[in-house]
Amino acid sequence: MPDLFELIVMLIALMSLPLLIWMIVASISVNTTFAKYNRISSKSGMTARQAARKILDANGLFNVQISTCRGTLTDHYDPRNNTVYLSNATCESTSLAAIGVAAHEVGHAIQHAEEYAPIRFRSALVPVVNVMSKFVTPLLLIGIILEFITYVAPVNISAIFYMGALICYGAYCVFTLVTLPCEYNASRRAKIQLAECGILDDQEITVTAKVLNSAAKTYLVSFLFSLAQFARILLLLLNSRRRD
Repeated sequence: MPDLFELIVMLIALMSLPLLIWMIVASISVNTTFAKYNRISSKSGMTARQAARKILDANGLFNVQISTCRGTLTDHYDPRNNTVYLSNATCESTSLAAIGVAAHEVGHAIQHAEEYAPIRFRSALVPVVNVMSKFVTPLLLIGIILEFITYVAPVNISAIFYMGALICYGAYCVFTLVTLPCEYNASRRAKIQLAECGILDDQEITVTAKVLNSAAKTYLVSFLFSLAQFARILLLLLNSRRRD
């Protein structure tokens, strides 16, 4: 019989499929919400690029550049070259959705400028997660293969590989967790800046918030899904050790 700890881990692991479905739904919701409000132009007629530049300048970030990148909703801020990248669908658009997305990415630039603790921690984790993510699947596969071998071999070493996969995925789980305050804070900053800089009025900001909130849900479900996957790997490890 599993103890209470194992039972909790098992219940979390069983949430993987529902969370995967939620992740797909959340992703679709982001695209549909963006598309809906991408048809509503701001009263000021300001483009997303102009809005981003105005917010950056208002915060003294004259050295932060604005450039374009391919795709839709591929907007991001790159601290390595101090550049806010706006997608082709966003950059020259005057829509409330585009301006909201641009302001959100500028929020990340402000976070870095102010050395916001979660964003610094997240940036430090990026190279670690990039390396470790490459080893999760191979370690899991080796662990599963060795677990079959233990039925005829006297020594069970599959637990070692499961532990390696658990550590690697644990780093990713922490990464998705620390991403949450970064994204929610960037959205909060975006709404404040859009109001203080006079780019959007209160009614327009309410509409823009719907786009930002929809995007924020994807980061939340991403963390919950990573937690469920972590629990699944932990179950494999516990089951493997039980056979020792």
